[in-house]
Amino acid sequence: MKARTNRPASETFGEDEETSQRIAKRIARAGLCSRRDAERWIEAGRVVVNGKKLQTPAFTVKPSDKVEVDGKPLPALERTRLWLHHKRSGQVTTSRDPEGRPTVFSRLPEDLPRVLSVGRLDINTEGLLLLTNDGGLARALELPSTGWLRRYRVRAHGSITQERLDGLSEGIAVDGVLYGAIEAQLEREQGTNVWITFAMREGKNREVKKVLAALDLEVNRLIRISYGPFQLGDLARGEVREVRGRTLRDQLGEKLIVASGANFDAPLAKPAKKDEKPSPKPKKRGPKNKVDPLSRLDTKPNRSGTNAEKGDSGKRSGKGRRRGGNQGKSGADRRR
Repeated sequence: MKARTNRPASETFGEDEETSQRIAKRIARAGLCSRRDAERWIEAGRVVVNGKKLQTPAFTVKPSDKVEVDGKPLPALERTRLWLHHKRSGQVTTSRDPEGRPTVFSRLPEDLPRVLSVGRLDINTEGLLLLTNDGGLARALELPSTGWLRRYRVRAHGSITQERLDGLSEGIAVDGVLYGAIEAQLEREQGTNVWITFAMREGKNREVKKVLAALDLEVNRLIRISYGPFQLGDLARGEVREVRGRTLRDQLGEKLIVASGANFDAPLAKPAKKDEKPSPKPKKRGPKNKVDPLSRLDTKPNRSGTNAEKGDSGKRSGKGRRRGGNQGKSGADRRR
């Protein structure tokens, strides 16, 4: 067993999954929530380890410890997976919204396992949102130290020059908050609006809107087009597309895989099928002399005639119905 260290949690993602680890990290790795939310759950008394309710997140668990959240055992470790999602404008990036607004997670496909978002997008922001079943990976990709560039296309009301946008490359302070270097390129003017390509590595809360507001621009549309090596591309609004395991490993690289504790050897979660129903009970056999429904079809020659041809002509002319020949027999057969 590895000795415990005093390193910050953000630097301990790479510890072996077979060693002891902080309880919040264990819960996040299971894909239930983020580590911060796990700490809140613990403080709310929702987490039990080996039959004892935890009072503090400062607790280490071993692989053999029994962990329960809200009375349910912690899910088994699953293979690390990542999805690209084209978020629509008007959705909040949260599992529940007290104001009753539509959420990203309420509109995902039903066969998707429990997933977390890598960071958040504002309600009016659309475009690429990464989803993963691995809380450790979500946390690692959110950290500014990862250095992944996040690109946006911005439509804003107002006028600006490329020279003023170039000044953002040295960073800018807005209302006492310092924002790091930003790459901004003026694409075109469209009436009273301008389109700008905006790229940054930090991704602080409402950073694009606050920075452009400081330049006298009012953002009226914001689309994230890439997050690190992952691109929005031709992904349709609302669509979810999984990144292949081999591609994900290549794009993360060894350093990030170790830092996040990603596991590509664990089994895949088996998705529940939408139309999956319990097997029907076998039908009881009826009486042996039960009439086969197919036998109700009258395929025998007309008894009142010399051949089937007469019966057919009688039916076509209506005579068979008046005489009660073939028609009478068919009616009796139907009543059976």
